[in-house]
Amino acid sequence: MKKRATTGNHGEKIRSDCRISLELKDSGGLNITIESKVRSLYEHSIRSLMEEILQFYKIGNANVLLEDSGALPFALAARMETAIRKVSNTKREFLLSMDKDEPHLPDPDRFRISRLYLPGNNPSMMINAGIHQPDGVILDLEDSVLPEKKDEARILVRNALRALDFYGAEQMVRINQLPLGLEDASVVVPHQVDLLLIPKCEHDWQVKQVNEVVDSTLKGHGLERKVFLMPIIESALGVENAYKIATVSGNVVAMAIGLEDFSADIGVSRTEEGNESLYARMRVVNACKAAGIQPIDSVYSDVSNDEGLRKNVCQSKSLGFEGMGCIHPSQIRIIHEEFQPGEKEIGRARKIVEAFEAAKKEGTGVVSIGSKMIDAPVVKRAEQTLLLAKRFGK
Repeated sequence: MKKRATTGNHGEKIRSDCRISLELKDSGGLNITIESKVRSLYEHSIRSLMEEILQFYKIGNANVLLEDSGALPFALAARMETAIRKVSNTKREFLLSMDKDEPHLPDPDRFRISRLYLPGNNPSMMINAGIHQPDGVILDLEDSVLPEKKDEARILVRNALRALDFYGAEQMVRINQLPLGLEDASVVVPHQVDLLLIPKCEHDWQVKQVNEVVDSTLKGHGLERKVFLMPIIESALGVENAYKIATVSGNVVAMAIGLEDFSADIGVSRTEEGNESLYARMRVVNACKAAGIQPIDSVYSDVSNDEGLRKNVCQSKSLGFEGMGCIHPSQIRIIHEEFQPGEKEIGRARKIVEAFEAAKKEGTGVVSIGSKMIDAPVVKRAEQTLLLAKRFGK
């Protein structure tokens, strides 16, 4: 068993985080050293929290060095818990009291126009993410986290779900590829996560495995709530199995495509025009529409190219996608502007719904506008358009 461990991040450019070095001793009690620019203001509360955690794990003899860069309690506790786990065999969780009220109940049909990716081992980017008003925030445990940092990121994300206010955004976590992602799911599911993203999804059995872990974890904690799933299609095989994946579980409410990995998988470079991925994107959209779930487009990776993003969003909407990912808060505004319905679209939707309501009052099953017959799917689409318009205050 290790006697020493170091966790967290510290350096000139690090904000809202800390580095903790822990060394177990055979005797001598606790020696806690705190290096922080806010030491004069917060040393007592920081020391009290660290002592509380050490007592929780029954550690009475240790040297602790905390190099603080303005970490909030949820990050401090996560870093300390990770260090203790590295020097012991414990699996016990030190859970801070919940800092927020129970969020809205997860809604399978809520809009997912924008989803902001946040690196799972970077607390500074999580703290104010909800201010930018994305439809969802994604605490990422996969590509944005180094392999040696996966364990501490998992604990940090768990604490963030309990502590941070995301201002109504859907709380999402992108787990790792299976089987590691199953451990991620078991850790975060009890702590107010609304939706799990399943990366590199190629088979329906992968969704089943995650779903089984979700169900058993909720049951084991006595929780009666839903946690929805969003598989991410990122390979040629995933594209071909898209419909099976979309329909394998009622908890699958959306499916996304990841074009960086897809392009690499088929051996081409991703271009601005997107011709190399047109078939895959249409296949995913068609699978989602047939399954009755939301198709979500890939991220646009050039954060400095607003015009390119706008063109990409317009193409995405024209293909039938209902949202896309963001890797920077500045992308949210453009995505919302281009996905919201225009005045003509809203006007036509109102006419369709009004005609449908009039037909219901008259007791007829025939709905028409002028010479055009309107069937149920068109009415449903019109109702969604009006809901979307309301979402943007139109």
